[in-house]
Amino acid sequence: MAPFGATIIDADGLRLTPDEKSFFREADPFGFILFARNIDTPDQVRALCDDMRDCVGRDVIITVDQEGGRVQRLRAPHWRDWPAPFDVVEAAGDRAERALYCMYRVIAAELHALGIDSNCAPTLDVARAHTHPFLRNRCLGSDPARVADLGRAAADGMLEGGVVPVIKHMPGHGLSALDTHFDLPTVSAERQVLDDIDFAPFNALNDLPMGMTAHLVFDAIDPRPATLSPDMMRIIRDDIGFDGLIMTDDISMKALQAAPADSARAAIVAGCDIALYCNAPLADRIKVVEAAGTLDARGMARAQRAMKARKTPTDVDISALCAEFDALTGGALHG
Repeated sequence: MAPFGATIIDADGLRLTPDEKSFFREADPFGFILFARNIDTPDQVRALCDDMRDCVGRDVIITVDQEGGRVQRLRAPHWRDWPAPFDVVEAAGDRAERALYCMYRVIAAELHALGIDSNCAPTLDVARAHTHPFLRNRCLGSDPARVADLGRAAADGMLEGGVVPVIKHMPGHGLSALDTHFDLPTVSAERQVLDDIDFAPFNALNDLPMGMTAHLVFDAIDPRPATLSPDMMRIIRDDIGFDGLIMTDDISMKALQAAPADSARAAIVAGCDIALYCNAPLADRIKVVEAAGTLDARGMARAQRAMKARKTPTDVDISALCAEFDALTGGALHG
């Protein structure tokens, strides 16, 4: 099997243009990601996913951000609106693991029915009082062991629904007081603090098939952003023990100040398997695909394991799971 392109890329609209079809066929990316602009009706989304897979001639992974709360691309009236994960945990209390399982098992059913077989969730970042508001209510809590247990419940719900979870943002984004869409945060924390708190949930879930990096500097380790840091990639692989497929967070974000093609190249050299690049003109997407190249042998092995993690969904009563979720959260978070 020829190696896949070391990228996950997106499309401009509800259906592929002729130029996109030609580009995707040649690029043969590992996967695609969908945004709100790609989503209208269930039939339209299924057709778009079919087009993407037809272009590359294989059952390529298609992912999306469907966390709940502010970050969810599929919304009413065709799909259920979900509360933010932090709000679910607070409302459900000691029943939060089951509530998150129900929520993400239903999300998986919604995605799988459309041909979407991955979700960029759960967020394993450990929240602090000063965590930037854009991130904080996407977190699962402030206790690392509890975050790990809750993240496992969410991941199990997705895997049982035939959807591959992507844990994020490795190795931990909770210390950031800035929004990486616009700024590059620098975190000043001793390595022991990072090991005990921020890295711990990722270590506990290091058996999962896919993870996403964080665009922030840990100045105790490397002056470069984690996404572009060979030292941080060694920590993720060797100390955290994660041997799944590592994708970058979107390299078009302002936290990475170089040209996207240069950031893609640097991320791959640092040890990321996949460069994620979104929301850009076709000409820029072409440059990033060329810069990222193709997966090496280890990357291909990780990619194949990630694809094999897509299981046939277990049979469940979705209506019963929705009712259970509402009961577990006291009905206050009904979506």
